[in-house]
Amino acid sequence: MSTRNIAVLVGSLRKESFNRKLANTLIELAPNTLKLEIIDISALQHYNQDDEQTPTAEWTAFRDKVRPADGLLFVTPEYNRSVPGVLKNAIDVGSRPYGKSVFAKKPAAVASSSIGPMGAFGANHHLRQSLVFLDVPAMQQPELYIGGIDKLYDGSKLTSDSLRELLKKFMTSFAAWVEQHPAS
Repeated sequence: MSTRNIAVLVGSLRKESFNRKLANTLIELAPNTLKLEIIDISALQHYNQDDEQTPTAEWTAFRDKVRPADGLLFVTPEYNRSVPGVLKNAIDVGSRPYGKSVFAKKPAAVASSSIGPMGAFGANHHLRQSLVFLDVPAMQQPELYIGGIDKLYDGSKLTSDSLRELLKKFMTSFAAWVEQHPAS
C-alpha cells in the first residue's frame, strides 16, 4: 500500500481553534499510509466569477495544492447551522471554473466539533450536501461529531483517552476509504 497525500481543510481561522487542534490530532493519529497537510485557506479572496479569467495568485496556489491530493479531510466548526464562510469560500474557489473542480472524485471525510453539545452536526451535514454536488465520495461511517471540545484539550494536548481511540478508529477507517475510492 503506497502513501496517500491528503489535503486537510480546517474551517476555522482562529489561532487557538479547537478544530485546528482536532485536525492536528487527527494528523498525529493517522496511519502511516496517509500523509496529511493542512492547506491554509485564510488568504483566499472571496470567489467572484468575474475574476476567473485572471485568477488571483492565492486561488492558483490553493488549487495547485489541492489538485494532486489523493483525498480530502474537512475539519469544521459550525456557524449558524452551516460551515463557516471561509470554508465555503475555499470550496467555491476550488470547484471553479465549472467543470474543472480540484475536488472531483477525491475521497473525503468530515470531522466537526463545537463547544456545544451537538458537535457541529448541522455544519457536518451541510458540508456533505456540497460534497455530493462536487462528486466527492464522503466516508459515511464512522461519523465524527465532537461536542464539548473545549473540555477535551489542555492547551494543544488531547486529554481524553476514549476520544483518542475514536479518532484513531476514524483515521484508520478513512485510510481504508481512500484505498477503496482512488481519486481518478
